[in-house]
Amino acid sequence: MCALQDYLRYLVTLTAVLDPFLAIPIFVGVTAARDDRARRHLATVVTITVFLVLAGAAIFGESLLRALGASLAAFQVGGGLVLLLMALAMLNAKVGEMRQTRAEAAELEAGEVSGVVPLAVPLLAGPGAISTTIIAAQAGGLVHVLGLIVCIGLVAAVLWWLLRVSHALGERISTTGLNIATRLLGLILAAIAIETMADGLKGLFPVLT
Repeated sequence: MCALQDYLRYLVTLTAVLDPFLAIPIFVGVTAARDDRARRHLATVVTITVFLVLAGAAIFGESLLRALGASLAAFQVGGGLVLLLMALAMLNAKVGEMRQTRAEAAELEAGEVSGVVPLAVPLLAGPGAISTTIIAAQAGGLVHVLGLIVCIGLVAAVLWWLLRVSHALGERISTTGLNIATRLLGLILAAIAIETMADGLKGLFPVLT
């Protein structure tokens, strides 16, 4: 049951971090002048990129922490802080510079980039999603990592579907509706971020337990 709860928590956290509802208006803007085939292709490429980046974080995250000499507790505090900053931006229905800087947004609007960058990375699979995955991957071995990859695949499938129907959703759901969904995910993410930071602080300072 504990393992099932851990995977469910990771699913919810990753969905909140990726926040596909925030990506919908951006994807619509990027693909406004493209035909349906081009939109479908871009949605597929973006989704595959997000999946590969996060799966790579799950597989190689532990090795990365060892190479950096960083403890899991320290990474939890840092990763939790990143998630909290993202959550605060989401509560204001904003992208936030943690996901996308103004320069990156300008490049995207001007059509100077393909959409995979910065749409897939760092807007979706950015520091928050990567740190969340690395922290989650520290709890077990190969079977656990495979379980996380399955979770990443499920979230990626939802992301692909939302991007595929983004233009239809954009016509039927108002900006206010999308912002409400983003704010709700932001509230969930804020709670998870604080809990992640608390776990890290307990690891760094055992006296707090």
